[in-house]
Amino acid sequence: MATTTKTTPTADTTATSSQATPTTKDTQKKYGISDEVKGKMSEEINEMLSFAVYNGITINTDVVNLIQNCSVDNLVNAHNMLCKNIAPATPKSIAFTKKLREKNIDKSLFSKLPLVRNLIILAIIFLVTFIVTGSTEDVNNESLDLGVMNNHGVSLLLNLAYLASISGLGVVFYLLKNVSTSVKNGNLVPEDTIYYIALIVLGVISGLIMSEILNFYTKDPESINLFNKSVLALIGGFSSDAIFSVLQGLIDRLKAIFAPSNSQ
Repeated sequence: MATTTKTTPTADTTATSSQATPTTKDTQKKYGISDEVKGKMSEEINEMLSFAVYNGITINTDVVNLIQNCSVDNLVNAHNMLCKNIAPATPKSIAFTKKLREKNIDKSLFSKLPLVRNLIILAIIFLVTFIVTGSTEDVNNESLDLGVMNNHGVSLLLNLAYLASISGLGVVFYLLKNVSTSVKNGNLVPEDTIYYIALIVLGVISGLIMSEILNFYTKDPESINLFNKSVLALIGGFSSDAIFSVLQGLIDRLKAIFAPSNSQ
């Protein structure tokens, strides 16, 4: 007569089954708001409160009641209210400024903000280049009127360096004013360093485009002189962001005219 053996689940099988079926607690921990996010939110709320009190910014009194109750909804509402109160500053910019201040507590203001230091150094370099190239005999009304198409050799390089230095002074002048406003408002962030470097290059290119390319389309080329080209280079450097937007707008309009529409 055949005998049937009854198998009992082993410990390994039970462990595998329990691992395959997540519990309700694990599901809540996986899909809910973690304690790390709550802690980060509370930290940013405290930093924004300190920033507002230190700078004399009026705070919505409803924030106090929301902070006393540590529920997620109240923390989010308090965070949103404080972000509106301290604008244009942000929690990220406040943390960045605080980090710079605590890291370089014994240093001067010039050393605490490397971005400002680098912009001042660049301004000095552009100013020295402007003075040196402008004092040479190869940079004058006649050589600038020749432009890149008719000039050549050392004279061309000196004239381009002269115009590039003016463009650089224009963009650095704009950036230093922008940085000083950002420091005053407390909305300086680490990404500004990359943005400002790109804007300096864009400003030099924009100044050269304004002074050496756009003047080809003036009605009277004989009237192009040292003053006109210098002004064009300065305007091109100072307003490089606006000129880029204008050129981008022209390209978008051309694409809209010649490119086929995707909508049927």
